[in-house]
Order: sequence, then structure tokens, then C-alpha cells
Amino acid sequence: MKACLDSSAFAKRFVNEEGSEVVEAICAQADSLGLSVICVPEIVSALNRRVRERMLTPPQYREAMQRLLDDVRDADIIQLTPAVLGTAIRVLEASPVRAMDALHIACALEWGADVFASADTRQLKAAKRAGLKTKQT
Repeated sequence: MKACLDSSAFAKRFVNEEGSEVVEAICAQADSLGLSVICVPEIVSALNRRVRERMLTPPQYREAMQRLLDDVRDADIIQLTPAVLGTAIRVLEASPVRAMDALHIACALEWGADVFASADTRQLKAAKRAGLKTKQT
């Protein structure tokens, strides 16, 4: 199974929260993991915000970052190609989602994902409308 996770889903591998067990199950079942090129910077941003808000300690941050980098090493990183950008525009025209959400969906579509996972309900609705099988995390 080709599983594509957006940042809100993939981050649950590094910060234990509701939905983390769903993400672990998806990753365990996946033959291939696809991530948009914007996924890692978004997760690093979220982890740093948690450090600033004292929800993560610096050692927890370093551990999460190491796990992130280890996971990304085995993932397919989906680039922002002209085809992805065109698909993102079509998603934006069809659904009320943010630009970054549309880019995640477009990457999943262009990569040929069997399942797209996210914690964002609006994004999941747009992904379904665009033809993806989805999983809420």
C-alpha cells in the first residue's frame, strides 16, 4: 500500500497525541510512504513551537528530530512539480482548503497514493472530492 501522510498526520509519529496509534498502523501497513516536500519543514516548525511553549524539552525535541530524519530517509519525498502545482490549483478551485493543504493533496494524487491520511477534516473532504481514499488520524 502506498500511504501519503500530510504534516498533521505524520507529526503524530513524533509527538504522542490522539491519532498516533492510527498513524503507526498506517505506517506499519505501508509498502511505500509518500510525503510532500513541505511536510518536514511544517513538522520542524510544529516541534519548535512546542519547545517554545514548553510542551517539549530540548532533549525530547532532539529525539523527535532524529526519529523524523530517520523516517524521512525511507520515504518518497514528492516534489512541487508543474503537475503538482496544477493539481493543487484544481483542488483549491473545488474545495475550501488552505494552499498548503491543497499541496499535500496534490502531491498524494500525483504520487498515486492508495490512501491519504490527515487529522484535518476539511482537508480530508477535499481529498475525497479529488478522488483519494482517506484515513482520519
